[in-house]
Amino acid sequence: MLIERPKSITTQVSDLLAERIRSQEYAPGSRLPSESDLALQLGVSRATVRSALARLATQGLVLRKQGNGTYVNAHLESFPSSAGGLWNFLRLIEFSGREPSIRVLSRAVRPALESEIESLALQESDPVFFLQRVFFADDIPAVLAGNAIPVSSLRQPPEECDGQLPIDEFIVRYCNAKIAYDIFDICAILPDAETQDVLQLQADQPILQLRQVFYDGQNEPLLCGSSAYNEKLLGLRLVQSWS
Repeated sequence: MLIERPKSITTQVSDLLAERIRSQEYAPGSRLPSESDLALQLGVSRATVRSALARLATQGLVLRKQGNGTYVNAHLESFPSSAGGLWNFLRLIEFSGREPSIRVLSRAVRPALESEIESLALQESDPVFFLQRVFFADDIPAVLAGNAIPVSSLRQPPEECDGQLPIDEFIVRYCNAKIAYDIFDICAILPDAETQDVLQLQADQPILQLRQVFYDGQNEPLLCGSSAYNEKLLGLRLVQSWS
């Protein structure tokens, strides 16, 4: 049994500010309110705000400029890091300067595959709701994504679930849960026939494959999936902080 302790005030403040940055309430490159203003807004001490900002700086989210304030890292606009983690495809497409859209290819309740049973800690008899979608960038197919969600976690019949929702909103609305983090593996592959057809690729054109498992705040798996990502179309640039 894991003993959970309440978050410290500093952690709560840093989490709140990080969420504001990721939702672009504080836009990339913008200057944050002063420590005094933040302390007044949040009802905490300046020392707490200073510690929270120092934590965000080690994560690469903000830059502290001596005598000039604290700024959101401008490079964050190179790659979205908001809800859904790194691979929020709608925001990724938006940040590429294109108009995003989703088309549902298929939706079905089926037995869980062996890999899904392992990833989601299911029994062999447990069914999953499998949702396969294509993400478009200016009407050009960019990502083919499939996600498996345990039927037992859905609060509505699968046929009533809106497949157009971003995956984080889908989980909130239909599973009454929230994605806290995901673990993913990335590799370059040659596309199979279905992926070639959907993404309009050549047989010898490599793509990125992402295999993901999404977890809630209690480390329980919520869903898993695999996506084929045409990085030649969208590009890929990551920002990593070194502390």
